[in-house]
Amino acid sequence: METLIVTLKDKHEMQLVSDMLKKMRINAIKLSAEEREDMGLTKLMKQANRSEKVSREQVMKSLHEE
Repeated sequence: METLIVTLKDKHEMQLVSDMLKKMRINAIKLSAEEREDMGLTKLMKQANRSEKVSREQVMKSLHEE
């Protein structure tokens, strides 16, 4: 099974695509903005370099620079 993520521009487009998928008997779910953000963060965490250790001081310094 494959997954396709589509970003629609408005509610009208959302309804059209939802209706089309329903007629084609294709399952679809609607994600909230928070759920999309969580997916992106999860992807970034999986790509992170876990072989290097960073000190607490370096982390705190980076946080204060922003």
